[in-house]
Amino acid sequence: MGRGAVSCVSALASCPCSRTIPALMAIHAHRKGEESNDRLQQRFKQQVQKSGLIRLLRERRTFSRSPNRRKVRLRALMREQHRTETRKKKFYSNM
Repeated sequence: MGRGAVSCVSALASCPCSRTIPALMAIHAHRKGEESNDRLQQRFKQQVQKSGLIRLLRERRTFSRSPNRRKVRLRALMREQHRTETRKKKFYSNM
């Protein structure tokens, strides 16, 4: 990349999980005419946010085991119980 361009590829090269990120995730921002460096950096930052790359890297930073069926079912039951309680509270709070 020459002057006036920002790229995320070099930042990903040093990342240990870069092998798992598809090549399509490379983000580039080239300077448009008389665009300032601040505006270029801001536009690049917006592109990174929209792509979800940072969120993906943070999720993959550590290994997390997928929950087993029992835990999934218990969480769903607790969630449903909590929802019914809040519905009751909401309903009776207006009386």
